Amino acid sequence: MSTTIPEVSVAEVMAELAALDDPRIRAVNEKHGDDHGVNLTKLRAVAARLKKQHDLARALWATGDSAGRLVALLVCRPRAFERAELDAMLREARTPKVHDWLVGYVVAKSPYAEALRVSWLADPDPVVASAGWALTTERVAKKPDGLDLAGLLDVIEAELKDAPDRLQWAMNHCLAQIGIEHAEHRARALDIGERLQVLADYPTPPNCTSPFAPAWITEMVRRREG
Repeated sequence: MSTTIPEVSVAEVMAELAALDDPRIRAVNEKHGDDHGVNLTKLRAVAARLKKQHDLARALWATGDSAGRLVALLVCRPRAFERAELDAMLREARTPKVHDWLVGYVVAKSPYAEALRVSWLADPDPVVASAGWALTTERVAKKPDGLDLAGLLDVIEAELKDAPDRLQWAMNHCLAQIGIEHAEHRARALDIGERLQVLADYPTPPNCTSPFAPAWITEMVRRREG
């Protein structure tokens, strides 16, 4: 049986996404800085049906539409992008969901992930720098060899409190991940979090873990040890 995927035009995909747009979902998303109204489960179903189509992904990205770009990130082939192309895409990805999916689903799987991590960490644009911190957090959890964890804590201690929101969130995640994954740095990570009090008052629904680093670290360690 043939498994060839019929060619689908950008216009057809965009029309399908437009039909799925829900004003109520859009209103909720807009509160978080996103500008689309498509239920993500339904959006993923669209992408699953399309399967991998890199040329289509490039064309969907070029529309500039956030829902189209989210589908693009699911149907692309991460290793097919060049480093400069990924860098340009990140700088265009100004909405949080597109930014997060690009970093987590595409850049993290690219052969240029480490080079981009290092360059983005030093970028003066705080949104770009936040992507460097997100990739660093992934390395803290999965490939910590070669990372200067004490040095990362030095930077977090000095800069977390006054960092812009997106960058602060990413740095805070890295702080928590260091405390969770690396027992030898846990006491310092907890101390930094307690002193800085970043996200200490963040509203957290019942049965969810607070993003306040000391609470986050303590809860995740408890679950692992329990």
